[in-house]
Amino acid sequence: MSIDWSNLNYVAIIIGGLLYMIYGTIYYSILLGNKKEQQTEGPLKYIYSVIIAFISSILMAILINATGAETLLQGALIGFIIGVIIKMVYVKNALFGLISKKSTLIAICDHLVIFTLLGALHGWLS
Repeated sequence: MSIDWSNLNYVAIIIGGLLYMIYGTIYYSILLGNKKEQQTEGPLKYIYSVIIAFISSILMAILINATGAETLLQGALIGFIIGVIIKMVYVKNALFGLISKKSTLIAICDHLVIFTLLGALHGWLS
């Protein structure tokens, strides 16, 4: 399978990356509040988050394009499926005690919501 880069909606990719960052800022600000003791210091986590936001948006654009999704609902379904796949990884890690149940729940909700939103955005703008 080859990717036709000319068919990707670059405006949707940029908006998707920004959506991911805004959503993450709001989501984690509310959930984590003033819990600074477990966070790493320095700007690296923010740089990494921006890169991940845009990589996620690019990958969603590729998947939406490859599946032929052309509506908001079709895109949301694809995004939700991606979120479910990611959820399975977190559940497996929690079963082996690698992360706490609370952290697992936070990560699952985060990924289900953001990938559904990204899919909907890319489906809508495709």
